[in-house]
Amino acid sequence: MSDERLDFKQMCARFDVTPRTLRHYEYIELLSPEREGRSRFYGPREVARMTLILRGRRFGFSLEGIRQWLEIYDRGEGWEGQREIWIAKADHQLEELRARRRELDEVIAELKSLRDASVAE
Repeated sequence: MSDERLDFKQMCARFDVTPRTLRHYEYIELLSPEREGRSRFYGPREVARMTLILRGRRFGFSLEGIRQWLEIYDRGEGWEGQREIWIAKADHQLEELRARRRELDEVIAELKSLRDASVAE
């Protein structure tokens, strides 16, 4: 991993997030940038965490769930501890997503049926 440090604007641009989002992630302690005066700098650890945060959000995980998962590594349990929890959380989320897809398929079928009945009139 590189020793690259990103400032606040660079971090927002790299991950295509708003300053408000980045500040929120710091406020809820998902990210802990280095501070030099009023400036914030994000090293490789924070860049990796941001990648995981955004991936988790894309998959539908809550910010609190992501924070708890990241803390496992911070507590010294390492990747092995994280991996076990990740598998369990991923299995649960996959089932949630499948249930939502089934529900959406039902709604789509019902709407299509009503639309088709309207066209036939």
